Amino acid sequence: MRIYDPNPQDLQALRGSGIEFILDVPNPNLEGLANDAAAARKWVQDNVLNYYPDAKFRIIAVGNEVNPNNGATARFVPFVLPAMSKIYDAIASAGLKDQIKVSTATYSALVSNSFPPSKGSFDGASGSFMGPIINFLKNTNNPLLVNIYPYFSHIENQQSVPLPYALFTATGGFPQDGPNQYRNLFDALLDAAYSAVEKAGGPNVVIVVSESGWPSTGGPAASVANAATYYRNLINHVKGGNGSPKRPGRAIETYLFAMFDENQKTGAESEKHFGLFSPNKQPKYQLSFN
Repeated sequence: MRIYDPNPQDLQALRGSGIEFILDVPNPNLEGLANDAAAARKWVQDNVLNYYPDAKFRIIAVGNEVNPNNGATARFVPFVLPAMSKIYDAIASAGLKDQIKVSTATYSALVSNSFPPSKGSFDGASGSFMGPIINFLKNTNNPLLVNIYPYFSHIENQQSVPLPYALFTATGGFPQDGPNQYRNLFDALLDAAYSAVEKAGGPNVVIVVSESGWPSTGGPAASVANAATYYRNLINHVKGGNGSPKRPGRAIETYLFAMFDENQKTGAESEKHFGLFSPNKQPKYQLSFN
């Protein structure tokens, strides 16, 4: 699971469940932690150590989709890496740096030249922001979290990104990138991010897909049938052990977005309908995770 805010009720409910999860440090909290090691230690004590080991923390995500080119999140840019560093130090001082990883969650908007995937890079302001983060992750043996949405890539460029290619159902016309063939858009977006990470000096930094999903209504190509197809095929693909063309031979750690429809969310209508469950807890799809 992934939890976007350290809600004590959530953390208490996860005690003894055996469920491993990502816990976020919300963007508005970054500044306070970036400038105060004692505040970071207290955050870790209150939200991690007070529940560990009964609650199985997997990764702490320090900030989500902070983008220097986005007015809504650019103000958080100076605080992401210092906050990551201080949270990491607090985790390490508790002797847990090998058990609980520390990262931040970025997304495809920061990757320039994303096609072909080998051209992916962090350029300009994105490069200045992400370069030191990649260096930190490399030096501390931590993964990078990346939110990957073939849905948005498809609806923003429907002429060149066919729906079957986004849904893992294409049967031909696969683009070639050097020795690599891309049979689905998910792998292409993931490998573009890997190319950017490599160019930023982190050839061994592993990417965890911290969000991926498809809406059931509210936008182009948004339907229960398409969403069910996407989730089912995504689960089978990332579990299959084939990896991506750039990183073959292993499962891709992936988190589905989201557990519930966010019926009270503002913004585009489709944003309210990414849930595997409706707000009344009824499942929208028949999915198997086994």
